[in-house]
Amino acid sequence: MKNLIIGLLIASFLSISGGSALAQDKVLEGTVTLSGAWAIYPIVVAWAEAFQKIYPKVKIDVSAGGAGKGAADAIAGLVDIGMVSRDPDQAEIKKGITPIYILHDAVFPVTSDKNPALAELLKKGVKLQSWIDIYAAGLITTWDQAIGSKVDKKIHIYTRSDSCGAAQSWAAYLGKKQEDLKGIGIYGDPGLLEAAKRDPIGLGFNNFSYIFTREGTVVSGAKIVPIDSNENGVADNDEIYDNREQAIKAIRAGRYPATRKNYFFIKGKPSGLVKEFIEFALSEEGTKIVDETGTSLSLPVAEREKVLLSI
Repeated sequence: MKNLIIGLLIASFLSISGGSALAQDKVLEGTVTLSGAWAIYPIVVAWAEAFQKIYPKVKIDVSAGGAGKGAADAIAGLVDIGMVSRDPDQAEIKKGITPIYILHDAVFPVTSDKNPALAELLKKGVKLQSWIDIYAAGLITTWDQAIGSKVDKKIHIYTRSDSCGAAQSWAAYLGKKQEDLKGIGIYGDPGLLEAAKRDPIGLGFNNFSYIFTREGTVVSGAKIVPIDSNENGVADNDEIYDNREQAIKAIRAGRYPATRKNYFFIKGKPSGLVKEFIEFALSEEGTKIVDETGTSLSLPVAEREKVLLSI
């Protein structure tokens, strides 16, 4: 019996060692191309750098341009993976797209830290109906109307000019579509952030990945406008976000309303090098990179395992 146990242990050890050696000796080569959402871009760049270190014969080519571009490029076969920061629609599914849930995050309303209405905004927040009246109905056009006090300034509204997940997610929170949003169209997340923070009476919205610095603070010159989610006329402590950790806590607790899922769009089913890259992104190592980079929120273990089983 003792010899049998020893034999089984040796066999187990050889099996594990062999499997490890095979994994280390795996040779991957080729190119994976991705385009799309600004929100997903930073973390995909980090994944790509790590993956290429493990497999130096692989090239990962990543470009931003908005979720609409990512979806269109994937459908047209121009890229292997479309980065899309919104839910897929049925038309895209019918065109052969397989959406793979990889991350989640949120969109935040942003203004300048020089906004003359900022003190009142941080005290009261803005209710859902007021956001609708600002961004969709056009019924609120001044900061006085928005906050109920006298600053005598118009609201300069900024939105995205490109088809993107941020605008669609912000519009969805308002019960609208991107094309319903009013404002001056600005291309890309970086451009919209710059416009909102440079204009003392400006108002925009940005992805989680762009409003916080690598250190976790809100980018210099910008402030997140609190959403008065409970409609009590006060910006409560858990509705004000001065750093990434506060925002993450609110998102994961389900308190923050303007959240969304991020996807990889694949034409057909993933295979070969594309599948290897997706599996890496959803691995423990890939998750660690997400958490260290801090530009998106990683999926819980159970959710990642569910996704991996489906591809």
